Amino acid sequence: MKLLTVNLGQPAPSEHTQAAAGTTGIDKRPVDGPVAVTAPGPKGTGGSGLAGDAVVNLRHHGGDDQAVYAYAREDLDEWQRELGRELANGSFGENLTTSGVEVTGALIGERWRVGPRLLLEVSCPRVPCQTFQGWLGEHGWLKRFTQAAVPGAYLRVIESGEIRAGDAVELVHRPAHEVSIRLMFQALTIRRELLPRLLEAGGALPEEARRRAETYMEREKG
Repeated sequence: MKLLTVNLGQPAPSEHTQAAAGTTGIDKRPVDGPVAVTAPGPKGTGGSGLAGDAVVNLRHHGGDDQAVYAYAREDLDEWQRELGRELANGSFGENLTTSGVEVTGALIGERWRVGPRLLLEVSCPRVPCQTFQGWLGEHGWLKRFTQAAVPGAYLRVIESGEIRAGDAVELVHRPAHEVSIRLMFQALTIRRELLPRLLEAGGALPEEARRRAETYMEREKG
Protein backbone atom coordinates (compact mmCIF):
# COMPACT_ATOMS: atom_id res chain seq x y z
CA MET A 1 0.00 0.00 0.00
CA LYS A 2 1.44 3.36 -0.96
CA LEU A 3 0.88 6.90 -2.15
CA LEU A 4 1.13 7.29 -5.88
CA THR A 5 0.90 11.08 -5.72
CA VAL A 6 0.27 13.94 -3.33
CA ASN A 7 -2.00 16.49 -5.02
CA LEU A 8 -2.45 20.19 -4.24
CA GLY A 9 -4.76 22.82 -5.70
CA GLN A 10 -4.85 26.59 -6.02
CA PRO A 11 -7.95 28.82 -6.29
CA ALA A 12 -9.27 28.96 -9.85
CA PRO A 13 -12.38 30.57 -11.39
CA SER A 14 -15.48 28.39 -11.66
CA GLU A 15 -19.03 29.09 -12.75
CA HIS A 16 -20.24 26.05 -10.81
CA THR A 17 -19.45 27.17 -7.27
CA GLN A 18 -21.07 29.54 -4.81
CA ALA A 19 -17.82 30.03 -2.92
CA ALA A 20 -16.17 33.40 -2.53
CA ALA A 21 -15.54 35.20 -5.83
CA GLY A 22 -16.67 32.16 -7.82
CA THR A 23 -13.47 30.21 -7.26
CA THR A 24 -12.67 26.62 -6.36
CA GLY A 25 -9.64 24.61 -5.28
CA ILE A 26 -10.88 21.31 -6.75
CA ASP A 27 -8.20 21.26 -9.46
CA LYS A 28 -5.56 19.22 -7.62
CA ARG A 29 -2.24 18.45 -9.33
CA PRO A 30 0.58 16.07 -8.28
CA VAL A 31 3.57 17.78 -6.70
CA ASP A 32 7.18 16.78 -6.21
CA GLY A 33 8.94 16.87 -2.88
CA PRO A 34 7.64 16.70 0.69
CA VAL A 35 4.36 18.24 1.80
CA ALA A 36 3.65 19.09 5.44
CA VAL A 37 0.33 17.83 6.80
CA THR A 38 -1.23 19.19 10.01
CA ALA A 39 -4.69 19.48 11.54
CA PRO A 40 -6.22 22.63 10.00
CA GLY A 41 -8.67 23.53 12.77
CA PRO A 42 -12.46 23.52 13.03
CA LYS A 43 -14.71 23.56 9.98
CA GLY A 44 -15.53 27.08 8.92
CA THR A 45 -12.13 28.40 9.89
CA GLY A 46 -9.67 25.66 8.94
CA GLY A 47 -9.07 24.66 5.34
CA SER A 48 -6.91 21.85 4.03
CA GLY A 49 -4.53 19.88 6.17
CA LEU A 50 -1.89 20.00 3.43
CA ALA A 51 0.43 22.98 3.23
CA GLY A 52 -0.03 24.80 -0.06
CA ASP A 53 -3.45 23.32 -0.79
CA ALA A 54 -6.45 25.63 -1.23
CA VAL A 55 -9.93 25.07 0.17
CA VAL A 56 -12.10 27.98 -0.93
CA ASN A 57 -15.57 27.10 0.37
CA LEU A 58 -14.90 26.76 4.10
CA ARG A 59 -18.60 26.42 4.86
CA HIS A 60 -18.82 23.00 3.23
CA HIS A 61 -15.21 21.83 2.91
CA GLY A 62 -12.08 21.59 4.99
CA GLY A 63 -11.63 21.56 8.74
CA ASP A 64 -10.35 18.82 10.99
CA ASP A 65 -12.81 16.12 9.84
CA GLN A 66 -12.07 16.86 6.16
CA ALA A 67 -8.38 17.68 6.47
CA VAL A 68 -7.22 15.20 3.80
CA TYR A 69 -9.13 13.56 0.95
CA ALA A 70 -7.99 10.20 -0.42
CA TYR A 71 -9.12 8.30 -3.51
CA ALA A 72 -7.89 4.95 -4.78
CA ARG A 73 -6.21 4.75 -8.16
CA GLU A 74 -8.01 1.47 -8.69
CA ASP A 75 -11.35 3.27 -8.41
CA LEU A 76 -10.20 6.03 -10.75
CA ASP A 77 -9.29 3.30 -13.25
CA GLU A 78 -12.83 1.90 -13.02
CA TRP A 79 -14.26 5.33 -13.72
CA GLN A 80 -11.86 5.74 -16.63
CA ARG A 81 -13.26 2.61 -18.22
CA GLU A 82 -16.87 3.63 -17.59
CA LEU A 83 -16.45 7.22 -18.79
CA GLY A 84 -14.11 6.40 -21.66
CA ARG A 85 -11.65 9.14 -20.81
CA GLU A 86 -8.37 9.53 -18.97
CA LEU A 87 -8.50 10.55 -15.33
CA ALA A 88 -5.18 11.77 -14.02
CA ASN A 89 -4.24 11.51 -10.36
CA GLY A 90 -6.03 14.36 -8.60
CA SER A 91 -8.92 14.42 -11.09
CA PHE A 92 -11.51 13.93 -8.36
CA GLY A 93 -9.98 16.68 -6.25
CA GLU A 94 -8.23 14.18 -4.01
CA ASN A 95 -5.11 15.08 -2.04
CA LEU A 96 -3.85 11.51 -1.90
CA THR A 97 -4.06 9.11 -4.81
CA THR A 98 -3.37 5.68 -3.35
CA SER A 99 -2.44 2.25 -4.64
CA GLY A 100 -3.38 -0.97 -2.87
CA VAL A 101 -5.40 0.83 -0.18
CA GLU A 102 -9.03 -0.12 0.46
CA VAL A 103 -10.36 3.43 0.68
CA THR A 104 -14.13 3.12 0.29
CA GLY A 105 -14.13 -0.04 2.39
CA ALA A 106 -12.20 1.67 5.18
CA LEU A 107 -13.94 1.87 8.56
CA ILE A 108 -14.75 5.11 10.36
CA GLY A 109 -11.97 5.54 12.93
CA GLU A 110 -9.51 3.37 11.01
CA ARG A 111 -5.97 4.76 11.21
CA TRP A 112 -3.27 4.91 8.56
CA ARG A 113 0.42 5.64 9.02
CA VAL A 114 1.60 7.48 5.91
CA GLY A 115 5.34 7.87 5.55
CA PRO A 116 7.43 7.82 8.72
CA ARG A 117 5.39 10.21 10.89
CA LEU A 118 1.95 11.18 9.60
CA LEU A 119 -0.98 9.42 11.29
CA LEU A 120 -4.42 9.83 9.71
CA GLU A 121 -7.85 8.67 10.87
CA VAL A 122 -10.73 7.88 8.51
CA SER A 123 -13.60 10.24 9.34
CA CYS A 124 -16.27 10.42 6.61
CA PRO A 125 -17.02 10.03 2.89
CA ARG A 126 -16.99 12.74 0.27
CA VAL A 127 -20.53 13.79 -0.70
CA PRO A 128 -20.55 15.19 -4.24
CA CYS A 129 -21.55 18.77 -5.01
CA GLN A 130 -22.35 20.89 -8.06
CA THR A 131 -18.75 22.12 -8.20
CA PHE A 132 -17.59 18.50 -8.62
CA GLN A 133 -20.10 17.90 -11.40
CA GLY A 134 -19.16 21.11 -13.18
CA TRP A 135 -15.45 20.37 -12.85
CA LEU A 136 -15.75 16.87 -14.29
CA GLY A 137 -18.17 17.93 -17.01
CA GLU A 138 -20.16 14.69 -17.08
CA HIS A 139 -23.94 14.81 -17.61
CA GLY A 140 -25.83 13.44 -14.62
CA TRP A 141 -22.59 13.00 -12.71
CA LEU A 142 -23.99 13.56 -9.21
CA LYS A 143 -26.52 10.75 -9.67
CA ARG A 144 -23.98 8.37 -11.20
CA PHE A 145 -21.38 9.03 -8.52
CA THR A 146 -23.94 8.64 -5.75
CA GLN A 147 -25.37 5.39 -7.10
CA ALA A 148 -21.88 3.89 -7.50
CA ALA A 149 -21.16 4.60 -3.81
CA VAL A 150 -17.40 4.77 -4.30
CA PRO A 151 -16.85 8.21 -2.73
CA GLY A 152 -13.33 8.04 -1.36
CA ALA A 153 -12.51 9.03 2.21
CA TYR A 154 -11.84 12.16 4.20
CA LEU A 155 -9.33 11.80 6.98
CA ARG A 156 -8.41 13.77 10.08
CA VAL A 157 -4.83 14.35 11.20
CA ILE A 158 -3.90 12.62 14.46
CA GLU A 159 -0.13 13.14 14.25
CA SER A 160 1.42 15.71 11.90
CA GLY A 161 4.14 14.82 9.43
CA GLU A 162 5.58 15.26 5.96
CA ILE A 163 4.60 13.02 3.07
CA ARG A 164 5.61 12.58 -0.55
CA ALA A 165 4.80 10.43 -3.54
CA GLY A 166 5.92 6.85 -3.04
CA ASP A 167 5.47 6.82 0.74
CA ALA A 168 4.15 3.64 2.29
CA VAL A 169 0.64 3.53 3.73
CA GLU A 170 0.24 1.20 6.70
CA LEU A 171 -3.02 0.21 8.35
CA VAL A 172 -2.23 0.51 12.07
CA HIS A 173 -5.71 0.36 13.63
CA ARG A 174 -9.02 -1.09 12.47
CA PRO A 175 -12.08 -0.68 14.72
CA ALA A 176 -14.34 -3.53 15.76
CA HIS A 177 -17.52 -2.03 14.25
CA GLU A 178 -18.62 -2.37 10.60
CA VAL A 179 -19.39 1.24 9.68
CA SER A 180 -17.47 1.69 6.45
CA ILE A 181 -17.06 4.74 4.25
CA ARG A 182 -19.45 3.14 1.75
CA LEU A 183 -22.11 2.45 4.38
CA MET A 184 -21.85 5.97 5.76
CA PHE A 185 -22.06 7.48 2.28
CA GLN A 186 -25.21 5.53 1.50
CA ALA A 187 -26.74 6.50 4.84
CA LEU A 188 -26.12 10.18 4.14
CA THR A 189 -27.44 10.05 0.58
CA ILE A 190 -29.79 7.35 -0.74
CA ARG A 191 -30.37 4.95 2.18
CA ARG A 192 -31.38 7.04 5.14
CA GLU A 193 -32.61 3.96 6.98
CA LEU A 194 -28.92 3.19 7.60
CA LEU A 195 -28.39 6.39 9.60
CA PRO A 196 -28.82 4.75 13.04
CA ARG A 197 -25.97 2.36 12.25
CA LEU A 198 -23.55 5.26 12.05
CA LEU A 199 -23.68 5.56 15.84
CA GLU A 200 -21.83 2.25 16.05
CA ALA A 201 -18.68 4.17 15.06
CA GLY A 202 -18.65 5.84 18.48
CA GLY A 203 -16.38 8.80 19.08
CA ALA A 204 -14.80 8.60 15.62
CA LEU A 205 -18.08 9.68 13.99
CA PRO A 206 -18.09 13.38 13.03
CA GLU A 207 -20.55 15.44 15.09
CA GLU A 208 -22.60 16.51 12.06
CA ALA A 209 -23.22 12.87 11.10
CA ARG A 210 -24.06 12.02 14.70
CA ARG A 211 -26.71 14.74 14.79
CA ARG A 212 -28.26 13.50 11.54
CA ALA A 213 -28.44 9.94 12.86
CA GLU A 214 -29.97 11.01 16.16
CA THR A 215 -32.49 13.30 14.44
CA TYR A 216 -33.56 10.49 12.14
CA MET A 217 -34.07 8.16 15.09
CA GLU A 218 -36.17 10.73 16.93
CA ARG A 219 -38.37 11.27 13.90
CA GLU A 220 -38.85 7.54 13.45
CA LYS A 221 -40.01 7.26 17.07
CA GLY A 222 -42.42 10.06 16.14
